[in-house]
Amino acid sequence: MTKFAEDFLETSDNKAFDLNHRRIINFNMGRYHTAVERGLSKLANLDAAKKKAHTIKWRVMENLDKYLPEFEANFQKKGGKVIWANDAEEANREILNILKKANARSVIKSKSMSTEEIHLNEFLEEHHIETLESDLGEYIVQLLGQKPYHIVTPAMHLSKEDIAKLFHEKLGTPADATPEQLTLKAREVLREKYLTADVGITGANFLLADTGSIALTENEGNARLSTTFPKIHIVIAGIEKVIPSITDLDLFWPLLATHGTGQNLTVYNTILGGPRQDWETDGPEEMYVILLDNGRTNLLAQKEQRQGLYCIRCGACLNACPIYKNVGGHTYETTYSGPIGSVITPHMKGMEDFKHLSYASSLCGKCTEVCPVKIDIHKMLLLNRRDSVRDGMTTKVEKMGWKGWKKGMLKRKFMDLVGGKMKNFLMRNFFRKAWGKYRELPELAPKSFSKQWQEKSGE
Repeated sequence: MTKFAEDFLETSDNKAFDLNHRRIINFNMGRYHTAVERGLSKLANLDAAKKKAHTIKWRVMENLDKYLPEFEANFQKKGGKVIWANDAEEANREILNILKKANARSVIKSKSMSTEEIHLNEFLEEHHIETLESDLGEYIVQLLGQKPYHIVTPAMHLSKEDIAKLFHEKLGTPADATPEQLTLKAREVLREKYLTADVGITGANFLLADTGSIALTENEGNARLSTTFPKIHIVIAGIEKVIPSITDLDLFWPLLATHGTGQNLTVYNTILGGPRQDWETDGPEEMYVILLDNGRTNLLAQKEQRQGLYCIRCGACLNACPIYKNVGGHTYETTYSGPIGSVITPHMKGMEDFKHLSYASSLCGKCTEVCPVKIDIHKMLLLNRRDSVRDGMTTKVEKMGWKGWKKGMLKRKFMDLVGGKMKNFLMRNFFRKAWGKYRELPELAPKSFSKQWQEKSGE
């Protein structure tokens, strides 16, 4: 068992019985489910919309070699620059080169999972470059020194009392400050940073191939400020974020909003097509898009599992998953947690280290049911399990156990060879720790049903 798997088991064991954590998550997710139910009711034909989105993403993944160069060419026509990064190290190095060239000392960021993926904040801090998160949830977890808890709502694991205490300690607000007062304080701190930051860094919800543009969706306006005031704007986006046309946004933006937060449409939806032109009054002087692979082509090579790249990062599968709701987002020790993270992480970061995530599932299928682009998530989890076994990543003890179980199940006489007393002894001594820590182990009958039937009927 790898260290990641051991840590996952230990942390999930603790989190599952943390009553305060459970209370906060149940409250926050309860509000989410109410909003989403209301939002989805506004869509006339949800299933048709999901099927169409699935088909578009399928077409993109099957033709990435066409759509990515199309995006690149159209973006460059407007004066933008495209950089291809094979991995996190290369992406960070390219970003540092841009910052050094501009003598930049401060960065303002909007919410971006791709920057979390490459650990950009830590990298820039090592090179003495100040980096500040401008999304309120990201800003809160940055103050705490934590990673985002959730793909969409980074501070979902915190109550308003937790945040009030944090702001009191870090920013000097009253200990009993209201959410409105806390928001105003964050705004006061961040506004100054927008004006003084040398570089703005964002992710991209979608890359539009036909116009060479990036599409951003948000609720706070911080992305617009991060891309407008600084002289340089850097976009970091996974290669799977491309969609064929700007006209596809009329499908993907509502799907993302309703499944992500329950809104019909998020408050701010922005399309950016390059650096400021001569006739424009605002925007950056330079704009870069870094197209990030970082293991995505490994997943693309898996024909059966590549649909994991269809994900639009709405977080719906996390909110539906009974495992995630019990063990929480930090337990996964990955950028992308929950069901979709369990599908893609083993391919992006290594099956041997992260195969255990594909077993952290009840296989109830709720994740597949709620996915706005119809990714067959629970099937992908099973395929990951299959691949890990096929590639010999199971322990000798596990192999011997399944071999013995198979032998016993193939012939009744082998099952009856070991009596009930021996079976109960094996259960108590070999399964107590693994399966019976919080459960009463079943007491097996002294004789099997078939043995009892044989004795009773004489057959």
